[in-house]
Amino acid sequence: MRIRWLGHSCFLIETGNVKILTDPYNSSTGYKASFPEVDLVLVSHEHGDHNCVKKVKAFKKVLKEGTEEFDGVKITAIPYFHDNAQGAKRGKISLFRIEAEDMVLAFLSDLGTLLTEKELEALGQPNVIFLPVGGFFTIGPDEAWKVIDQLKPNIAIPMHYKTKYASFFLKTVLRDLDAFVKDHPYEQLDVLEITKENLPEPTKIVSLNFNPILEKA
Repeated sequence: MRIRWLGHSCFLIETGNVKILTDPYNSSTGYKASFPEVDLVLVSHEHGDHNCVKKVKAFKKVLKEGTEEFDGVKITAIPYFHDNAQGAKRGKISLFRIEAEDMVLAFLSDLGTLLTEKELEALGQPNVIFLPVGGFFTIGPDEAWKVIDQLKPNIAIPMHYKTKYASFFLKTVLRDLDAFVKDHPYEQLDVLEITKENLPEPTKIVSLNFNPILEKA
């Protein structure tokens, strides 16, 4: 399995013959990338920086809710909240449980609060989690560590934080990666390649570099 970060909350996950894209964004994020032809597009909620499906070059299915099985990959959307007020501030989101290659991935979208027993049971024991760490719109750095402790994954990949590529607005409201990792060790990669056999223990933090796909001139 190969995982590449296209910026913000957008990842390209390649497993077997299946390509999955999470939360394609619009220009408001400041990130610039081309979204390639994929099989499945996961859209966690209807904010413009997460649902810009029209920018995806080509796709077979869009999944926002329910369960989908596609060529050996099973994806389950789990409803939850964008804030700590049961959606009263920013609405609802879908968390995604992805089962592939005998591993479980959990895409936590714009998670706005800690997980309850219901969500923990639905997510099961994920090997890899993608979690927001930048705060303001989502959980912040301290809460992110609490979620890691809740789920105890093999690998945790931060997303939705301030970078030099982000828009001016996002730079003014989001925390950066350093606020999350602090004194914790982590690995920085362009692409993460994993198998069931090479998963680390205990939890390892892997920060992926912004690695856009750009259209050739």
